[in-house]
Amino acid sequence: MFEKSSPSRKVTDEKTQESDNDSHPNLSPDDQTLHERTVTSEKLGKYSVGEAPDGGFKAWSVVVAIALCTFSTFGYINAWGVFQTYYQENLLSNSTPSNIAWIGSLQYALCFMPGLVTGRLFDLGYFKLPYFVSSCILVACTFLIAECTEYWQFFLCQGIGVGLSCGIVFGPALGIVSHWFKKKRGLALGLTAIGSSLGGTIFPIAAQNLFPLIGFKWSVRVFGFILLLTLGISNLLIDRRLPPIKVTGGLFNWTALRNPAYAVYCLSGCLTFLGLYTVLTYIPVSAAAIGVNNDFAFYLIAIANGSSAFGRLTAGLLADKVGALNIMTPFTAVAGILTFAWPFAKSQGALVGIAIVYGFSCGAYVSLLAAPAIAMGDIGDVGRRVGMFMSFAAIGAVAGTPISGAINVATGGFEAMGFYAGGIVIISVLLLLLTRYLHLGHLWGKF
Repeated sequence: MFEKSSPSRKVTDEKTQESDNDSHPNLSPDDQTLHERTVTSEKLGKYSVGEAPDGGFKAWSVVVAIALCTFSTFGYINAWGVFQTYYQENLLSNSTPSNIAWIGSLQYALCFMPGLVTGRLFDLGYFKLPYFVSSCILVACTFLIAECTEYWQFFLCQGIGVGLSCGIVFGPALGIVSHWFKKKRGLALGLTAIGSSLGGTIFPIAAQNLFPLIGFKWSVRVFGFILLLTLGISNLLIDRRLPPIKVTGGLFNWTALRNPAYAVYCLSGCLTFLGLYTVLTYIPVSAAAIGVNNDFAFYLIAIANGSSAFGRLTAGLLADKVGALNIMTPFTAVAGILTFAWPFAKSQGALVGIAIVYGFSCGAYVSLLAAPAIAMGDIGDVGRRVGMFMSFAAIGAVAGTPISGAINVATGGFEAMGFYAGGIVIISVLLLLLTRYLHLGHLWGKF
């Protein structure tokens, strides 16, 4: 007949609810989990025994897999500056620089935008197959780039094909970190993000040296073989720990935005990427404008990407001790201040210093951007929650550098670009502070 709840069961449920309330004292139970309490520890079965392992061979092999993923996605896309210059001078000399730049801008945006769909699919258990298929498409599109001759072909293969496949691969991979790490989550995210720094350093340097040595076609084919190796290993090693959860709602969970802290954090992500890539995109151009050798001006991007690796690792280590948002906020503020200062650097040494510190600061933000979104809800909905944040960030990524470029054309200099991009980044820092206050209920505390 009807089963009665035992007193011990009631006590357990009450303790569980009290524990959840203690973690977020200023939120109702529904808000604490973004209205996604669709699974209990009983439904998770054997997977809920104990917390995330925070170590072990399997957990660290997953970190290696995700690092190879970021190397092959964001690291590869960060080599766009080389392609932009080569296309302007050779293959697409009849196209305007701004039209060519849209290929790179689209890549950045599509690396974030699919997160809305892939995050939802990840929560429902559809991960390995999309990851494998998109890895294959990414490799195939890279080989196809070598055969392209017209603008529309590059736009489709490199802008849409590479960008979209990178986004499908990259987005869900970040959510898997929360399956394997809790106390060391910051360190794990920092280590996975180092792959992006390595790719952003190796691919541009390789391209700069291979293009004149073996030609454009074979240089791009070399990139394709590199991606085949790195993504192949990543597909073999990557795996989720928890079973899929049938969360309620559609692709876009509007109820999640009823959590004020999460909503403000999504807005901050959009504004951050409106200004964050301006310096990384235009610092070689500004260097050439003050007389720096063109070859060395290009290496400023590699210097920034190289220093970002130290920023990512440092941020990961500190985040586990004081909280991810507490690390992201000051480093993002430094990036904003340097964006103001960048146009006024009039020597090679000054630009190198800005590239190093700016890369370090940006690395700290990028490596931890998923951590606050992961923390603001149930682990069963982590894919969709991170995916929603990345979709907001995509809006800023696709519009940021074109807006900066338009300002440059309108003013004929870099000062106005610096004021715009630096100002928008500083506003995002204020929103990060507001996010912490809304989540914790006060300005101080670990988050």
